[in-house]
Parts: sequence; structure tokens; C-alpha cells
Amino acid sequence: QVQPVESGGGVVQAGGSLRLSCGRTSSSYAMGWFRQPPGKERESVATISRSGGSTYYAEFVKGRFTISRDNAKNTVYLQMNNLKPEDTAVYYCAAKRTFGDVVVTANMDYWGKGTLVTVSS
Repeated sequence: QVQPVESGGGVVQAGGSLRLSCGRTSSSYAMGWFRQPPGKERESVATISRSGGSTYYAEFVKGRFTISRDNAKNTVYLQMNNLKPEDTAVYYCAAKRTFGDVVVTANMDYWGKGTLVTVSS
């Protein structure tokens, strides 16, 4: 049904920006971005409801990151601005089937393989 595939990672200097894309999504699923710094546990970053009408952001990215989706293109985006070295991580896109226009932050059903974001000082 869905097979999230991330792209857009790379190396950027602190203060710079990147936009991540997650393809092969579906409007039947709430979507989310998660990240896992090397040697650390995975954490939620931002999630978005099926329609895109509701979003959730972790406190450490509020005001810097924006999650959005284009259901006509089956794609979810994460615009990352003012990147900091501590944002360095593998970023994962994940999907969860929902039957309401709600955001979710746990128990995702389908995961991409991740894309690496490295922020240099």
C-alpha cells in the first residue's frame, strides 16, 4: 500500500537549509518524520495528518522545520531551516494508517530506510 522512500539528505553548514522528500506515500496514512543521531535513540521530529490539516512538531524543531504534504504527488516534505549540528542524524519517513484526520507520534506501521543529514559547524 505504501513504501516510504526518503531523499534529500546531505551535508550542510550550520544555519543552512535542506528539504527532505518522502515518496510513495498515501493520503490514507498519517505521516511522520523521525530521526536517529548516531549512537542515540530514534526520536520523533514532525508528523502530519492525512489531509495535512493538522501537524505536530517536537519542541526542538519548532520555528525551524516545516512538515507538509502533497497528496496528489503522494509525497511528504520536511523543510529544515537554520540547521544546527545537533540536527545531524538519519532521518526516517514513516506512515500509519488512520481513519480520521489525526496526527500520530508513535506506533508507525511502515518505515523508509532513511536519509542521512549531516550539519557541520
